Amino acid sequence: MGIQPLSIDYILDLSIVRVWPELQDLLRRGVLPNTAVWKMPMLACEAVGGKPEQAMPVSAALACLQLSIILIDDLLDADPRGEYHRIGAPATANLAVALQAAGLEVIMQSEADPIIKSAAVDSLNQMTLTTALGQYLDVQNCADEDAYWRLVRTKSSPFFGAALHVGALYGGALATAERLRQIGYLYGEMIQLHDDLRDTMAVPANPDWAQGRSPLPILFAQIVEHPDRARFLQLRPSASNPDALAEAQVILIRCGAISYCVDQLIRRHQRAKEMLRSMTLVYRDGLEALLEAQIRPVQELFRAVGIVQLNGEEAIEGM
Repeated sequence: MGIQPLSIDYILDLSIVRVWPELQDLLRRGVLPNTAVWKMPMLACEAVGGKPEQAMPVSAALACLQLSIILIDDLLDADPRGEYHRIGAPATANLAVALQAAGLEVIMQSEADPIIKSAAVDSLNQMTLTTALGQYLDVQNCADEDAYWRLVRTKSSPFFGAALHVGALYGGALATAERLRQIGYLYGEMIQLHDDLRDTMAVPANPDWAQGRSPLPILFAQIVEHPDRARFLQLRPSASNPDALAEAQVILIRCGAISYCVDQLIRRHQRAKEMLRSMTLVYRDGLEALLEAQIRPVQELFRAVGIVQLNGEEAIEGM
């Protein structure tokens, strides 16, 4: 059985979930978009010498917290795909609160040492608090690059940092857990950069264009001085028009916005790899594969245009 059904079964066994049909339905319908992250605690646990199954409670807790975050995020964003359209905003908000509590309950009911359980609950609670700040900042829209990175480091990175941190805790490596959390933060930033690239180049236009959001390529094109800046600012409000979107996306490429985003992704991949190599781990292959999966699309793009390797001297300077 895969990690997703195992995690869902673990949550469905909670006493409160067993008597809450609507919550059971939400979990069983598979509304989560990225269940691969649930495996991250197991990779961290294995890396520090534990057995992957030791981290199963953490994977289940992350499933609860991830779904809670998504339900709230969709409400804040007025996402047309949000679950609240099906069950209503009040019920969605209530289920989001229940899932947060259920995530922590999974940890407390696990068979781990009380010290480990306490550290895990603290880690997940801090992640939830920080992510809530990030969700608040997200609706403000970024005006500059500093604001963008603050948003990424509060909304996008904490979840992935906690996934590796708590997995290592359940593997019994309290000291190593903090260093793995830092790698998780970098991984989360890479995920966000991938999302930004995909969303800004999507056809038809991603809602970010109309809602005034600032993924990194769009932010770059708006605030960096380049010959097409005025035209880009003119086109952005009309991105729902296919011709305007196509022209704006060409400008993103021509002005260096896409290249800058790719460069930032590469930098974080290199930093995470260096951190991982510096650590003494029992098994590192799983974490290395996790990082490589994020850089592979960039490598394939480079090969397609005849670039074999990007060295440090070719890196693009900041805004």
